[in-house]
Amino acid sequence: MEPLSPEEIERYKRHILLPEIGGVGQQRLKAARVLVIGAGGLGAPVLLYLAAAGVGTLGLIDDDVVSLSNLQRQVIHDSGTIGELKTESARNTIARLNPHVRILAYEDRFSAVWADTHLKGFDLIIDGSDNFDTRYAAADAAESARRPLVTGAVGRFDGSVTVLKPYETGPDGRLLPGYRDLFPAPPPQGLIPNCAETGIVGALTGVIGTIMAMEAVKAITGAGEPLIGRLLLYDALAARFETVRYKRRREGTTA
Repeated sequence: MEPLSPEEIERYKRHILLPEIGGVGQQRLKAARVLVIGAGGLGAPVLLYLAAAGVGTLGLIDDDVVSLSNLQRQVIHDSGTIGELKTESARNTIARLNPHVRILAYEDRFSAVWADTHLKGFDLIIDGSDNFDTRYAAADAAESARRPLVTGAVGRFDGSVTVLKPYETGPDGRLLPGYRDLFPAPPPQGLIPNCAETGIVGALTGVIGTIMAMEAVKAITGAGEPLIGRLLLYDALAARFETVRYKRRREGTTA
């Protein structure tokens, strides 16, 4: 792994002091290539915290532009970037935060076709999208490419996070669960309204997005126990976290 420069050692010394991360873990962060799907409510805190943590290469895919209504929760953007591509706005913010981070921006919508071309170039995928089509496409593509996936979702006052590595086996020798073991099929079109129709509290996306970033740091450095086979649920109104365990339900064997 590439050594840390004196400036990087100073920048990340609070990480380096942690035995669970240390210098080796920080070098792993520097070497990591992470793709973030979406630069919206969830993607914004994910990108900010991973950039601050020293992830060496951040890929970002989003085909939207910044609007005024985004700014209540998408904190990587600001009033001066309204009308800009979200990828460009996010790129500029990250460059100001940490010039050591390389940004690969894709002004596109995530799809199976896009994934076939680009996903192999990343070590870890983080899905911060806001629609079921993208969530299922991301989960299927990450499983096919044998890449770990951190995925999160938010409602009006609630959210969830889990980590997926369905191409690996657990201690019992069985394949670990995938997204479709947790959610076998997307709900019917229009059954679950989006935040533009029902609203969402902005700080909630910060809570869930920051947890997603933490899971990514753990996955890269090897610190702690990732949320594999566990769905973390957050109820903001009750200030309560709960964890639901889930297992593989599909038939299958390792490749």
